[in-house]
Amino acid sequence: MTEILFRFNGKETTVHPETGARLSETLRETLGARDVKIGCDAGDCGTCTVLLDGVPVCACLTPTQQVSGQNVETVAGMHANDPVAKMLGERFQDHGAAQCGICTPGMMVAAVALLRDDPTPTVDAVKDALGGVLCRCTGYRKIIDAVMGRPVVLDGARGAVGDSIRRLDGTDKVAGLERFSDDIAPAGTLEILVIRSPYARAGFRFGDLETWAAATDGVEAFLTAADVPGRNVFGVIPQFVDQPVFAETETRFRGEAVAAVIGTPAAIKALAPDDFPVTWTELPAATDIHIAQDSAAENLHKDRDGNIMCGGFVKCGDATAALARADVVVEGHFNSGFVEHGYIEPEAGYAQMVGDRVEIYAGTQAPVMDRDSLEIILGLDASKIRIVPTGIGGGFGSKLDLSVQPYLALAAMKTGKPVRLTYSRTESMQSTTKRHPSDIHLRIGAEHTGRICGFDFYGEFDTGAYASWGPTVANRVPVHASGPYRITDYRAESKGVHTHNPPAGAFRGFGVPQSAIAQECLFDMLAEKLGMDGLEFRILNALQNDAPTVCGQVFSQGVGIGKCLESLRQSWATERGAVEKFNATSNTYKRGVGIAAGWYGCGNTSLPNPSTIKSGITPDGTVVLHQGAMDIGQGANTVITQIFATALGIATTSIDLVGPDTDVTPDAGKTSASRQTYVSGAAARMSGLALRALVLKRMNVSEAAVLSFEGGQAVAQDGDKVHRLDLATLETDTDGFVFRAIETYDPPTKPLDADGQGAPYAQFGYAAHLVVVEVDTALGTVKPLKFIAAHDVGQAINPLLVEGQVQGGIAQGLGMALMEEYLPGRTENLHDYLIPTIGDMPPVETIIIEEPDAHGPYGAKGLGEHVLIPTAPAILNAIYAATGARITQVPATPAIVSSAIKKAHS
Repeated sequence: MTEILFRFNGKETTVHPETGARLSETLRETLGARDVKIGCDAGDCGTCTVLLDGVPVCACLTPTQQVSGQNVETVAGMHANDPVAKMLGERFQDHGAAQCGICTPGMMVAAVALLRDDPTPTVDAVKDALGGVLCRCTGYRKIIDAVMGRPVVLDGARGAVGDSIRRLDGTDKVAGLERFSDDIAPAGTLEILVIRSPYARAGFRFGDLETWAAATDGVEAFLTAADVPGRNVFGVIPQFVDQPVFAETETRFRGEAVAAVIGTPAAIKALAPDDFPVTWTELPAATDIHIAQDSAAENLHKDRDGNIMCGGFVKCGDATAALARADVVVEGHFNSGFVEHGYIEPEAGYAQMVGDRVEIYAGTQAPVMDRDSLEIILGLDASKIRIVPTGIGGGFGSKLDLSVQPYLALAAMKTGKPVRLTYSRTESMQSTTKRHPSDIHLRIGAEHTGRICGFDFYGEFDTGAYASWGPTVANRVPVHASGPYRITDYRAESKGVHTHNPPAGAFRGFGVPQSAIAQECLFDMLAEKLGMDGLEFRILNALQNDAPTVCGQVFSQGVGIGKCLESLRQSWATERGAVEKFNATSNTYKRGVGIAAGWYGCGNTSLPNPSTIKSGITPDGTVVLHQGAMDIGQGANTVITQIFATALGIATTSIDLVGPDTDVTPDAGKTSASRQTYVSGAAARMSGLALRALVLKRMNVSEAAVLSFEGGQAVAQDGDKVHRLDLATLETDTDGFVFRAIETYDPPTKPLDADGQGAPYAQFGYAAHLVVVEVDTALGTVKPLKFIAAHDVGQAINPLLVEGQVQGGIAQGLGMALMEEYLPGRTENLHDYLIPTIGDMPPVETIIIEEPDAHGPYGAKGLGEHVLIPTAPAILNAIYAATGARITQVPATPAIVSSAIKKAHS
């Protein structure tokens, strides 16, 4: 090996890399610089960006030999030593520019290089400098604001409900100290390679695995279905647990696992999947929902009758009769494809045996669900399994499902040694869940007054080879397909269909974004036929307090869709006026303004959905909050702490936060369905109030007393009197607390009957988006120029984080609308699969509406899912306004838009 000398973060450093070794690998594994993140190993994501003699480069594309004699800087070194990086880190925190944090090191490094040369860059300069680094969370606008040093107003350090404060976990993100899934394992740990099917459907046969393993240097063991001590199956819906850890005789999708190899890093690096002794026989596959439903199609699951997994249904009134008497009727057929989650951190983890217990460190959105699933797979009692979540570099729904966890646990148990596994980007995109493709037919009628008169929805969704969250999608869509409107005669039916495609699961909206495209686009068509303004049509039909939803559910407060829509009136008029002037003088480029609305029920559909929060006070006066809600970038750590702190009556900075860990923190439920602010927030509020009541009672002071904890004392300012309690004199419990409060909140819902009538969610959030787009009518390209997004969040716990969620959700909706379509076998990397870059994201104006919810903590509602729902239909409506071309398929790629324009003008 060649000796390479270079300066690393200001220090002379010597390494001895193998020929061709990537600089990213040398930095992370040889020098322990885990602040350098790996997202693709192909130069597509920019997460591994470092400075080489002051110039940004992708460390994954840079051979270590090339840095001889040069200066290499990473974010951790810059944050520790460079005033520009320290200043930028402060700005990132002030603006909320780091959400999950996985792209932050790359963004920071690229931005520091820019600011060293140009301390006051333009927006275009920032976009150019950071254009090679992808972010999936933020929507980029906060990053631009931070780099440019735009002013931002933050509230005081107390951090009460309603205050814009920094993320409580932001410092480690900007300093490169946050530990993600691939940052835990020591260098040299045994690694795992999963052997996967190269075909959508295949039979397979193993060779002599024992002989092969014994003859292959560095291979410690292998795993197949025969090594699963419990049941070789997992899933997230109890009635639909159907996915094997390892396929046993036949694979059902490209990328399905059949075996795994455990070996030294060198052995795994040298091992190609074709070296493994397995013979494949490609079999006919049904990769289309219509083919899969044909009577001649084979069942993917032999224990089921046909390939329809399940369905959902909601009915009120008589949609058929209403449509028959309607003055105007519109109908449409809408399609969408698979969408990849595209989180920048691939699935990864580390596992070890501690005595007879197995500990798994991995990124997850649901640690207790992971433990429960592994209990079945491993044949162990839950007490023998510990899940320790790491930082998670984006999830958006897919990291609710198991990925690396079973392989890590089985490998650690078989070898008795620590093991690690990190998916390649291709492996991640092949094997993990996607957004459900949809095929939707919809008819909507209206009276001449503009009142909706009849609504008939039918949608089929490709759930892939296994159920995952398909049943949730099938049941959620009919509840939501109406949008947030008053519709008395309604029928909605959905089906989830199995195919030999990757499993489709949870992805920000659970099928509602697909149905919203059909409903909101047809609303524009309906308004046009009626000769009505599209915004006024929506306002006329908007759901109100005390009016029943299509499920017969009535909310006496908190229905904020009307205010969301009304808040856009002025912009709607102004922007359309500006567009009309532009179009009058522009021939090739045409602009249009589009609008759409949406709603989303927070939490599980008509099912128990509890969260438990524990808090306590130690003898030295430390207030401890056990917060088990996974923060995947949305800000749960901060928001839930703000709620708890407000209830207890102290500052957020006075709280010691203990995160998710199945050994020490109660179950706060999964981070999905926009439930954490609402459900876990409600539990946190209850815990804070209960803890406060215990202290006040023990000190015999009034409920109005102001509490603080200092110097081992509880201090209560009660009117003009100050009371003190020496906490060290009190007895401690098993957790070391002198006061403790554990509280659980479960939203009040009711089951749906055969017609879908009931109370599926205790609260909904509401949204309305306006977008201005510019279309190149010659090429078919679409460029969003501006978004104005109104969101009813009940109570903005932290307005700064609300803005960040809105911008990030819009970016994902923009991608779904214009560029993102996953094609198995063709778009299995971030070069061929396009997600929005910093240059694609326009400015966003966020309008926060606060219509308090009856159940949410301090009136708060969830937000994460809601933003993505109206974004795509608003863009499609804007394209129509610009060109007269109605798009019914997403993504609306240039080819599709160009074809639609030609058809519209033929």
